[in-house]
Amino acid sequence: MPKKITIEPVTRVEGHGKVTIMLDDFGNVRDSRLHIVEFRGFERFVQGRPYWEAPVLVQRLCGICPVSHHLAAAKALDVIVGAGTGHGLTAVGEKMRRLMHYGQFFQSHVLHFFHLSSPDFLFGIDGDPALRNIIGVAMNNRDLAVQGVMMRKYGQEIIRLTAGKKIHGTGAIPGGINKNLSIAERDELLSGPDPLNADKMVEWSEAALDFFKDYHKNNQSMVDNFAAYPSNHLSIVREDGAFDIYNGVLRAVDNEGNIILHDVDCQDYNKYIEEEVKSWSYMKFPYLKELGPEKGWYRVGPLARLNVCDFMPTPLAQKEFEEFKAYTSGKPNGMSLHYHWARLIEVLHCAEMIRDLLKDPDLQNDDLVVKGEKRYKGVGVIEAPRGTLFHHYEINNDDQITLANLIVSTTNNNQPMNSAVNLTAKSFMNGQAEITEPMMNAVEVAIRAYDPCLSCATHALGKMPLEMTLVNANNEIIDKKNK
Repeated sequence: MPKKITIEPVTRVEGHGKVTIMLDDFGNVRDSRLHIVEFRGFERFVQGRPYWEAPVLVQRLCGICPVSHHLAAAKALDVIVGAGTGHGLTAVGEKMRRLMHYGQFFQSHVLHFFHLSSPDFLFGIDGDPALRNIIGVAMNNRDLAVQGVMMRKYGQEIIRLTAGKKIHGTGAIPGGINKNLSIAERDELLSGPDPLNADKMVEWSEAALDFFKDYHKNNQSMVDNFAAYPSNHLSIVREDGAFDIYNGVLRAVDNEGNIILHDVDCQDYNKYIEEEVKSWSYMKFPYLKELGPEKGWYRVGPLARLNVCDFMPTPLAQKEFEEFKAYTSGKPNGMSLHYHWARLIEVLHCAEMIRDLLKDPDLQNDDLVVKGEKRYKGVGVIEAPRGTLFHHYEINNDDQITLANLIVSTTNNNQPMNSAVNLTAKSFMNGQAEITEPMMNAVEVAIRAYDPCLSCATHALGKMPLEMTLVNANNEIIDKKNK
C-alpha cells in the first residue's frame, strides 16, 4: 500500500520548508518534493513606496544576507537615477559597495560551513544528533569553532563599517554610497590585533579549505556520489569571463560546459528567464526560456559560479580553482556536496579581495554619488552567497514603485534542490520499513548543500520542530518520529 513520509520543517537552514516522500507498495521512493509552505509578499509590499526606500525595505527579507538585497536594489536604482550600470559609479562608490559585498559573502559562507554543515562532516550523517550541531563542534573541536565564530565576526565588522551597522544597514543609496572608509576604520580591518585582521582571515580561509579537502580525501566516494547529477549552471561573470560577484553579464553552461546563455546584459534578464508556478509550493521554478521548463532549469551559487567562470582574479583562489576544475577534467562539476568545496574557494577569494581593497586609497575619496537623467525601469543583478539574485523595479512620475520582481537565489535553486532531495530519498529510503533519524538527516544534508534561504524565497514564518510521519493510503499513521 502506498505511503507518504513528511519532514517538516527542514532544519539547519535559514527559513522553513518541508519535504514529502511518496513510497510505492514495495517501499521504494516513487516521488519526492521540497515544499515551501509560506507566502512571500515583498513584491507587493514595496509597491507605492518611494523608489529610494527600496534598498532599505527589501533587505528585511532576510537577516542572514540583507546586504545582497540591499545592493541588488541599489544597483537597480542606479539605473533609474541615471547613474548607469556596472562601473557608472565613482571609484569610491563601487569599491565601498564591493567591500561591503565581500564582507557579506565572507560572513555568510563561514556561518553556513562552520555552523550548519561542519557537524555533518565531523560527526557523520548518521552521527549522534545530540552532538551533530554547533555545540558539539565547540565541545569536540574548539579551534574549529572559534575560527568559525571569529571569521564571521570579521565579516560582520566589514559590513558595520561600510553599511553603517551589521544588519539592515543604509550604506548604499541610489547612485552611490553615503559614506567612505576612514583611515582609522581601514586600519582596524586591515591590521587589527589577531585574529581580526586581513592577513589572518586569508590564513584561516586556506585552513578551512584544507579541512574540507582532507575530509574529502578520506570520504571521497560518499562526497562525490551524494546527490550528484548533471545540470545547467548560471551566474554572472566579468566581461572577460572572470569570476565576479558584484557586476557582470549573465552566462549559463550545460553539463558539458557548452555556453547556452551567451554573456547577455542583465537589464534584459526577462528575455531569457521565465518562472514556472506549481501548485504544491509558494516558490517558483525559474528556467531558460529557449530550453523550456523541462530542460532549461539550472543551478546557481558557489558550484555554479565556479562551473561558469573562466578564472578567479586573485592568485590564491585561482590556484584552488585550478585544482577544483582539474578534479572533473575541466567539465562542470555536478556533485552537490562539492558546493562546500566551491564555497570555501569563494571564502578565500573574498579574503584576498578584502585585503586588496583595504589597501586602495580610493576608499577615502569624498566623491560618493552620481546622478543623471531619470529612467522609469531598472534591473539590479548580483551574486548573493546562495546564487544569482535579480531585483527589477519600475516607477511612475511620482517616483513611486509600480512594479517589483525579485528572483532570489534559492528560487533559482528550487528545481536543483528538488532533484537532490529525490536522489537522496531513493538512495537512503528505498525498501526501508521504518523511519530513522539518519534517513531524515540525509535528506536535509542534500538541501543544506545549497545553503537555502527559504525566508528570502518566501518570507516565511513558523516554528522550528521537525516531525516526520509515515502514513498509508488511508491516512493512518504507521510511524512517527520527532526531532
